[in-house]
Amino acid sequence: MARYKIIRSTVNYQFYFRFVADNGKQIISSEGYTTKENCKNGISAVQSRSPYDGTYQRHDAVGNYRFNMLSTNGQIIARSSEGYVNRQDREHAIDIMKRQGGSAGTDDLT
Repeated sequence: MARYKIIRSTVNYQFYFRFVADNGKQIISSEGYTTKENCKNGISAVQSRSPYDGTYQRHDAVGNYRFNMLSTNGQIIARSSEGYVNRQDREHAIDIMKRQGGSAGTDDLT
C-alpha cells in the first residue's frame, strides 16, 4: 500500500517526508521542515496537487530524467527521489503519483 512516511533527521533535526509506492519504491522526497506540522502541510499539498499534470516540472538530461512537484504558487514541494535512466521510467513514476498520491495515508516514523 502506498504511503507517505515522515522522518526526522538526526543531523539537522528537520522533518522530511517520502512517498513510497505499492512496490516499495520511494518516488519523491521533500525539503526539510522545521516543524512536524509544516511537514504534514507539505504532504497535504502533494496529496491535493498530485493528480494534476501541471504539478510536475520535468527535467530532461540524457540518462538523468527527474521531476519536481510544484505548489500552486510555483514553489517546489517535493522532488523525485532518483534520476531515471529514461523518460518512460520517469513518466511511470509520475503516473504512480497521479494515481496513488492523493489517497495514500501517512506513517509518522518520528
